[in-house]
Amino acid sequence: MNTELNKPATSLVNKTLNLALWTGAWLLATALAVFGPQLAWDFQTSLTLAAVTLQLAAGGGMALACVQHLRGLDELQRKIQLDATGATLIAGMVMAGSYQILEEIRLITFQPEISHLMVAMAITYMCMVFRGYRRYQ
Repeated sequence: MNTELNKPATSLVNKTLNLALWTGAWLLATALAVFGPQLAWDFQTSLTLAAVTLQLAAGGGMALACVQHLRGLDELQRKIQLDATGATLIAGMVMAGSYQILEEIRLITFQPEISHLMVAMAITYMCMVFRGYRRYQ
């Protein structure tokens, strides 16, 4: 009887671990695609294309793992995730537009990088998830 009660929790743990593994694989594949051409194979086109293909495949696996993870959540957890994702999407769109404008009108002296936007979106998402869990305690 005790094992029946723990099945949903165990399933969610497994889905969370699967998502973490796919996220780690995507991060490693991204690092390989970014740094490999410079440091390992001197910008050889075929190896660079293979690395980018691997990065895209790992990203697809991460997306599927994320969907499986979301399906394993209860209604409140899904609501928190949906709210955080929506806020992150809007914040990302606003930040991207503003960031580009700042560069065009020369209020910033450096070239805007997508990595800056990704970090800002990740921080927004984490803050919104934290806020959601705090709200529904």
